[in-house]
Formats: sequence, C-alpha cells, structure tokens
Amino acid sequence: MTIAKLNPERVWKNFYTLTQIPRPSKKEGKIVAFLEKWGKDLGLETIKDKLGNIIIRKPATPGMENCKGIILQAHMDMVPQKNNDKVHNFEIDPIETRIVDVNGEDWVYACGTTLGADNGMGVATAMAVLEATDLVHGPIEALFTIDEETGMTGARGLAPNVLKGDILINLDSETEGELYVGCAGGLDLTADFKYKEEVLPAGYKVFEIAVKGMRGGHSGMEINEGRGNANKTMARILIYLLRDFKCKLVSINGGSLRNAIPREAFAKVAVPEANVEKVQEFVAEMLKAVKSEIGAIDPAVEIFATPSKAKTVMASNVGLKMAKAVLACPNAVYKMSLEMPGLVETSSNLAIVSSEAGVISVKCLLRSSSDSSKEEMAEAVRAVFELAGAKVTTSGGYSGWQPNMKSPILMEMKKVYKNLYGKEPAVMAIHAGLECGILGATYKNWDMVSCGPTLLSPHSPDERVLVSSVGKFWNFIVEVLKNAPKK
Repeated sequence: MTIAKLNPERVWKNFYTLTQIPRPSKKEGKIVAFLEKWGKDLGLETIKDKLGNIIIRKPATPGMENCKGIILQAHMDMVPQKNNDKVHNFEIDPIETRIVDVNGEDWVYACGTTLGADNGMGVATAMAVLEATDLVHGPIEALFTIDEETGMTGARGLAPNVLKGDILINLDSETEGELYVGCAGGLDLTADFKYKEEVLPAGYKVFEIAVKGMRGGHSGMEINEGRGNANKTMARILIYLLRDFKCKLVSINGGSLRNAIPREAFAKVAVPEANVEKVQEFVAEMLKAVKSEIGAIDPAVEIFATPSKAKTVMASNVGLKMAKAVLACPNAVYKMSLEMPGLVETSSNLAIVSSEAGVISVKCLLRSSSDSSKEEMAEAVRAVFELAGAKVTTSGGYSGWQPNMKSPILMEMKKVYKNLYGKEPAVMAIHAGLECGILGATYKNWDMVSCGPTLLSPHSPDERVLVSSVGKFWNFIVEVLKNAPKK
C-alpha cells in the first residue's frame, strides 16, 4: 500500500508528493519552486520572499470573515541523514517509504534514510487546508520557511509587516495530544585546532578506527536519553592510542549535522608496528566497555580497527589536545528546568569533529530556554577548548520562546481538544529550536501555539510517524480553524 492512500488521504497524498521532491537544508530550490507554482495553480495569493520563504493566503469562508487571521507555519527543509550502507543522494533522489506494523500500530518509515516527516507532515497538513473546499475557517495564511534545520535562516530573515494574521499555529511539534507554548534558544560554537603535517615515519602501520551503529537522533528532543555520542567515544579511544600506544593521528571525521547526535565517527591513526596487536586488543576491550555502558540504549554500537593507508600524519601533539578537549567538553544535559519538571533547560551537543586543510574543527550546538544559562554553558565549553589551544567562535544565536499560559488561542485549542477526545491536551515546552521564538520576536503581536502528529527519532534514519496520530491531528486542526477567535 502506498502512503498516499493512508487516512486522512488529503494529508498523506501531499506528504507523499513531498517525499518525491529533494529538499535537504540549504538546497530547497525544488520545493520552493513547487510550492510557489502549487499555490498559484490553486488561484490563491502566493508570495515568494527574497530568501525563498513561501506565503500563501486563503480567504475566509462565508460567515467567518470577522475571525482573527490564523497563520499555519511549517518548514520546507529536512535533515539529510542515512545509514552508512544506504546509497542515496538527498539532492536528487526521492525518499523511499514503507509502512511497518509495530505492536498493532502502523508507522511510516523511510528506507535507510531520514523520512522528512520533520517537518513534511506540517507542510502537508497546511497544504490540505489550503486546497480543501469543505472546511470552515477564517482568513488563513500558510508560511513555509526555508533552512530551519541548519540556521533558521527563513525565520530569521522574514520581513515584518508581510503577514496579516494574529495567531500563529506552528505545525512542527512531534507528539499528538501535546500543545507547546515554549522552546529553547540556540547557539552554534566552533573550536578550531590548527595542525601541520609531516611524512608518515617508517615503522608505522595505518589503521582506521570506526565507531558505528549508535542511534543518534534529535539533539534537542532526545538529548536526555543517554544515547551514545560517537565523537565522545572516539575521543576517549584516541587519548589512549595517542598517549599510551604512541600512535599518531592522520585524520578524524565524526558527525555531520549540528542538530543531530553523532552516530558515527572515523579516525585514521598511524600505529607503531610493535604496538599493532596491543592496539587491536585495546579496541576490542573498548567495545566491551562501551557496550556495558550504553548497550541498553545503543545495542548496535560497533568499534573496530581496519588496515588503511596514509602518507602523512599530524605533527606534534595537537591530536591529543583535541581528543582531551572533546572528552572533557560538556555534552548532553547541562541543566534541568526548575519551572517545568522533566524538561531539559540547557544542553550541549558535541556534533561534528572533522579535519581538513590543516584544521581540526569541532562544532557544537548549545540549547537553552534561559539566555543566561546558555551563555554560562558557552563559556564552559569555550574554556575547555581555549585551554587546549583552540580558537573558539560562536554564531547563529537566538533566544527561546517564553510560555504564555494565558494565551487565548491556547485556551481555545485546549477546549477543542477536550471536546473532540474527552481529555485535556498536555501543555508543554520543548527543548528544541522551534521557529516560534524567532518569528515572535519579529511579530510581537502574535499569539502562538505549536502542535503536530507523533514522530519518533527525527534527524536519524529511524525517523517514523504514527499513522493514527495524523488523523487525530488533522481533525483537531480542522476544528480549531472552525472555532477561530473573533477579532
């Protein structure tokens, strides 16, 4: 069965269309062009701004003209992650999907790649509203932003006074039955170690050390689960290899996106011939140790060494300094919220470590709902790397979204949900970077809530969406639009 025929078909057919259009972050040209043409073909006012954000307006249905305008907002781009053995080019290949029955519930997965339900389900839902002829609603605007996943460029660059609505419903949350009214802000931190190369000395053999099979995942939503970080594990291994076994670092490459917990890391090392057997034994022992520590959550973790080739190695002890700093760097949960029990307030994801052209670059994403705590953590991370001799820079900072528990649209959505499903929805804040914080700083009059169907493991090849939750979410959005507050 194709996912286009799942219920509600009006949402799933749009999501299927999105899976056929490549749309990795910063490469959204095809989806931008598609949505612009799609909106115009519907006969709706369609605007493409200078960044590539798409705004589509739909007039109120008869009798609803006096309602406050509602903006349905979702981002076009998706995180491009795949399993190591999967052949897939995210810039040209469509996403392959499959429906899997898990304990009697249907879930939609991709085949070895991210699915793009984050935030394709939000885009598909807004599209279904725009093209529907049988819904009751006030004035509608759909805002489709670019580059949410790697910088929130579309939200940051959105011009003021373009949108006319009073209420923003962000469609980028990931648990049906939960309404989000706050989110974390973020900050990118980069630490660069310069190195020089020297010719591979005689009497050394080159091996590639691989750390693979970790689950990875969303660096906000799943940072508190204790999942392994491949870069931290690699640093732990390298300290022993470079310090105790007198190895020399050739190269390192771990992780690929700031907002994804790194699943894999690879390092080439030159090993003194006399220590080859000892190194192989050490790697095997390290695998046992790591499995005993995180095997319950990362059961597929692998660590192994295979023969490789190289002509040069990094000179001096820069590799050891880098490894020590990476291991010492704060990672995962830094502080829990005192206001909302169970919510992560502040965290760090040591996302990427790569070497190229004389520089080892370490890239972290810091998140917090408190600007001061975010700054404190940034100083802690900075201190670790500067003490190790790295040059540290920060960029891309943005504030979080502070909850408004008296929000009128929140009150209305809570009432609608209870009428539909007989229970109150949970009201939450999220430890992830929703665009609401940035958009609300530009449009200060907006009343905002975020919601969505149930997704698990976004930003990883295990990403999946619960089919039954999409129908419940769709029905909820339809009723919210029908009950839009009056001006």
